[in-house]
Amino acid sequence: MQQFFNIVREFLADLRAQKLRVSMTLFGITWGTVAIIVLMAFGMGFKKQLSINAHGMGEHIAVMFPGQTSKAYQGFGIGRRMSFVEEDVNLLRSRVRNISAISPEYSRNGVPVRVEKNIMNPVITGIYPEYSPMRNILPEQGGRFIDDLDLKNNRRVILLGDKVKELLFGTEEALGKYVEVANVPFLVIGVMQKKNQNSSYNARDQDRVFIPASTFSSMFGEIHLSNIIFQIQNPVTAEQTTDDVRAALSGKYHFDPTDRDAVWIWDTNEFDKFFFYFFLAFNIFMGLIGSFTLGVGGVGVANIMYIVVQERTQEIGIKRAVGAKRSNVLFQFFMETLLIIFIGSSLGFLLSLGIMEGLTFLPIKEFVGVPELSIEVAAAAVVILAVVGFTAGLMPARRAANLNVIECLR
Repeated sequence: MQQFFNIVREFLADLRAQKLRVSMTLFGITWGTVAIIVLMAFGMGFKKQLSINAHGMGEHIAVMFPGQTSKAYQGFGIGRRMSFVEEDVNLLRSRVRNISAISPEYSRNGVPVRVEKNIMNPVITGIYPEYSPMRNILPEQGGRFIDDLDLKNNRRVILLGDKVKELLFGTEEALGKYVEVANVPFLVIGVMQKKNQNSSYNARDQDRVFIPASTFSSMFGEIHLSNIIFQIQNPVTAEQTTDDVRAALSGKYHFDPTDRDAVWIWDTNEFDKFFFYFFLAFNIFMGLIGSFTLGVGGVGVANIMYIVVQERTQEIGIKRAVGAKRSNVLFQFFMETLLIIFIGSSLGFLLSLGIMEGLTFLPIKEFVGVPELSIEVAAAAVVILAVVGFTAGLMPARRAANLNVIECLR
């Protein structure tokens, strides 16, 4: 411990003697630390924000649309159109194990929705209660989503997309009031929470209204579904699940279970795979840029320490002459290098936190997110700093330890 304090005292004395040189070295390490932390943190924040936007439509969901056959099967020709009914939902629920939630979806465009003189034509959607958590259609505080009793009793209740509510009611409260859907009064039971959504089908959820599937079917006399949406319990087996879905329906509708055109399935888990590999490469790229910047700072530290060794050659010779071992000299210069890197990296961490905090006040979160200092980023920065510190410190320290005592004294 005494040896360590002696090293610190000598290090501080050298700092005072070579202020400009040490300051420039510290700046290189500080800037390198800032570069690697901010760049990697920005990559993590960007990934998180894009994930939020991508999952605005739902997480681990698949949307199944009826198509037409492209393969002959059991005497049936190609070009035969498919259609789904509500019974198919129960069929898939019972036969496909990896489905955790499922809902039919009726959709209709061009139906007027009116509140006094305000009128618009949003997409009318008929669904089951399970639709809410699957598609992240969450009601604002005080409201609720469609429930089982609404479905069972064909209730005329409606949940409004936040944009629909704004156009129909403005700043007024919508809960508990009535809107007319095709001149039929519906009670507003909820307004959707505003959310980010960068993908959709039919229309953005903010521009839709949601009613019970049973009410939709009886009101419009519709028996054929627009699509079926389901959530996959284990996304690792998503491809197998979609194959199982086609196999289950092929028995009822008599089409080739390998015919992907007969039942077209939009599996959003494919986006998750893309995001995973894209951001893996993106973060590696950001980390490499920061590492190179920090490496340049490490080279600067090594050069400075080589100069220090040259200037203190006589001091090293005297220490060795009075009994200091090579390990003592090596440890001294190695620790001095680590102290420089520790101070520079600490300043870099503090400056990085300040930069990331400042970026939270800029209106960029919705688009690219904000840098986020996660455990992964901090761990990567520490590992890189450790490698740079060990490399930059060991070589000058070994040179100091291997100096010839006689040459040093001469």
